[in-house]
Amino acid sequence: MSTKLQMKNICKYFPEVVANKNVDLEVIKGEIHALLGENGAGKTTLMNILYGLYSPNAGEIYLDGQKVLIDSPRAAIRLGIGMVHQHFMLIPSLTAVENVILGMKSAKSPRLDLQEAAARFSSLAKQYGFNIQPWVKVSTLTVGQQQRLEILKALIRGADLLILDEPTAVLTPQEVDGLFIMLKKLAIKGHTIILITHKLKEVMSFSDRITVLRGGSVVATLKKEDTNPEELSKFMVGREIIEEYAKASYNPQDLVLELNKLSCNSDRGLEALKGIDLQVHKGEILGICGVDGNGQTELVDCITGLTRVTNGEILLNGENITNMHPREIIDRNVSHIPEDRHKRGVVLAMNLIENIMMMDYYKPPYAKGIVLQWKKIESRVDNLINDYQVKTPSSKEIMNNLSGGNQQKVVLGREMTRDLDLLIAMHPARGLDVGATEYIHKKIIEVRDDAKAVLLISTELDEILALSDKIAVIYGGEIMGIVTPQVQIHELGLMMAGAKKNQTN
Repeated sequence: MSTKLQMKNICKYFPEVVANKNVDLEVIKGEIHALLGENGAGKTTLMNILYGLYSPNAGEIYLDGQKVLIDSPRAAIRLGIGMVHQHFMLIPSLTAVENVILGMKSAKSPRLDLQEAAARFSSLAKQYGFNIQPWVKVSTLTVGQQQRLEILKALIRGADLLILDEPTAVLTPQEVDGLFIMLKKLAIKGHTIILITHKLKEVMSFSDRITVLRGGSVVATLKKEDTNPEELSKFMVGREIIEEYAKASYNPQDLVLELNKLSCNSDRGLEALKGIDLQVHKGEILGICGVDGNGQTELVDCITGLTRVTNGEILLNGENITNMHPREIIDRNVSHIPEDRHKRGVVLAMNLIENIMMMDYYKPPYAKGIVLQWKKIESRVDNLINDYQVKTPSSKEIMNNLSGGNQQKVVLGREMTRDLDLLIAMHPARGLDVGATEYIHKKIIEVRDDAKAVLLISTELDEILALSDKIAVIYGGEIMGIVTPQVQIHELGLMMAGAKKNQTN
């Protein structure tokens, strides 16, 4: 086995932050190598150095035994390195083939031959089983297809070393399986793959070797067969991780949220919800379980006032809030952790103080009339940063400079520390490592044990089963049934595939 990549003594410093400290990484040709670590451990920074987005303060990089200088993404691409970022770099209004060839020189320069490009596109897509047509608009592709398109874009540019940053963060379980089947094919054909991830199960299922980073330094490099999830999690966070959570006895109280025959349309004008009936009580976590795209987004958007209800009603503490303005719903003590933090959770150009206070800046004790009470504001922000372990140089750091996981912690902290009667948590641990996930799960349970109502929406079965008091399974905009966490997994799987509960017995 020959060595494809060596990174030696890599150091990268930002103001007040050591991102990488004397990192050594060796990757074997043709392997799937997992780069594992907590949020802020330095994984993405290290790979951004390899891709030429950052310059290291110290260290050397060798490809196929030759020392190389990578001072830009163009240089990385020239050396056969491709990177698929966590947030895709695609233009929705262009076709798939137009996105792929964007920035490339044409063989018939200056004339652009789209037909020739489409033929190359189709040939490579067929070779790896991508099932994407060259002329389809990117805006019509699923998230999984967009990710495959990003990989195809890298392959067409000649990449034989592929870096994937948190590749499964936005994929359904089925898409995850499909992705790794495809990556295995690429590895067999001689491509080398580096996965930036924090998901232990996927690391143990699909990687060949694993390098663990903590605090910007390498703590271990191991073969998959020589380790286990418990050891890896301990390497990641420096302690044992608790996967079973202590909860107060299930004792539901007053009804907080009630949905009666709720229906709405999607943004494409199709019926997305079809007569949903649900109830959530104080002291209860109701989990919504299902494959992404079966009405979960529309359900949450109806409750929070972001999508118009076409039929039925929504009651909050007995008051009809159907089609109320989102601000009015928020002011009725509804907290919302959205599924996409960039679209609806944060303003990337604002700093942490502005993002944390955007819901409450005008309310006492943070304001007296039009005068902001900065000591109260700064106290809340500093406490949240400390309590939720947000890794940031200061509260005045721009949100865009934080890692995705730390951005998520800001959203979680803001929503869970507000006065609330109902917490709507959609994929609350998406993008978080095992240590942060454990912490957030405990916080959600604290909200429930404090006699608040929690509506939890997740595609992670382990999360739903660990936290929920009741589980409602959604498919095609309908509730297939409501079960307890003691349900048999195969029964849950049948319901997620569209079988109603009374048909599964």
